[in-house]
Amino acid sequence: MSLELALANLMQPPILFFFLGVLAATLGSDLDLPQPIPKALSLYLLVAIGIKGGLELAGGEGGLHVVTTLAAAVGFAALSPIPAFLVLRRAIGAADAAAVAATYGSVSAVTFIAATSFLERLGVATSGTMVAAMALMESPAILVGVLLHRRFAGASRPIAGVASPAGEADPHQGSLLRDALLNGSVFVLLGSLVIGALAGPRGEAALAPFVRGLFPGVLCLFLLDMGLVSGRRLAGLRRLVGVPLAFGLGAPLVHAACGIALASVLGLPVGEAFLFTVLCASASYIAVPAALRVAIPEANPGLYVTMALAMTFPFNLLIGLPLYYAVVRALWGGAGGVP
Repeated sequence: MSLELALANLMQPPILFFFLGVLAATLGSDLDLPQPIPKALSLYLLVAIGIKGGLELAGGEGGLHVVTTLAAAVGFAALSPIPAFLVLRRAIGAADAAAVAATYGSVSAVTFIAATSFLERLGVATSGTMVAAMALMESPAILVGVLLHRRFAGASRPIAGVASPAGEADPHQGSLLRDALLNGSVFVLLGSLVIGALAGPRGEAALAPFVRGLFPGVLCLFLLDMGLVSGRRLAGLRRLVGVPLAFGLGAPLVHAACGIALASVLGLPVGEAFLFTVLCASASYIAVPAALRVAIPEANPGLYVTMALAMTFPFNLLIGLPLYYAVVRALWGGAGGVP
């Protein structure tokens, strides 16, 4: 990894605001962004990234290449929880293993947004395909994680929306499939993607101040809040030893290697290969906990949320982004618009 690239990433204002949030939480400052401000910032970022992706899709080429890329993304999200679960099951139990596997099979929208900002700073072009991939990759791992839990933990409750042996669905389980597919972040992201594609080049000038002009500042505020949240989770890292600790640091690297291999097979250009790698290497700490709180209530959020939020997210944000890009750039022959 280029030391210059890594240092440049660390010196970017959004990353520095993340550090500021971590420092504030660590020192016990009363700095806080009260709700619903963080939710509003998150909503803006998802809408902006969706519209930008839609505009790029409208101006680019579609066809079989897009379909195969999206299929590979969904396939990775659905299959990657299986080996993770098998590795973790004996060490931490079926319920926690299923939750961790779902967490690391799903994706982090915040890490993806940071990655797109990273590419914009380097002047590397991308299409909107990876935005659609991010939206589609969020839910499959949740469903697979619940199926693995039921298969190996012998849970008595049926999967939401699936009839029990008596012919009735569990009313307390809710509709897991509906919640996964209509998850708010997925819904607004896909909707914004469609709106951007429909607006096309003629709508780009009108939307530019909203999706590009405000984006850097909002990202700084959002990462400040994420730093506060991550800093408050740092105490939980002391309880993560052995297999969870090794998995939290090793899984992003293994998944990133798989993403790079898939991107090479798919023939993705440098920018999209990097974003695909970031998606594969990230871990969800928003959509998955919301779904698993009901689907696998016996799983410990203090384990899978802390692993994703206090360990994997900072690792990807600070080290992973420049590392993955350096590897992709080297393997792709040094192309990619680096100044």
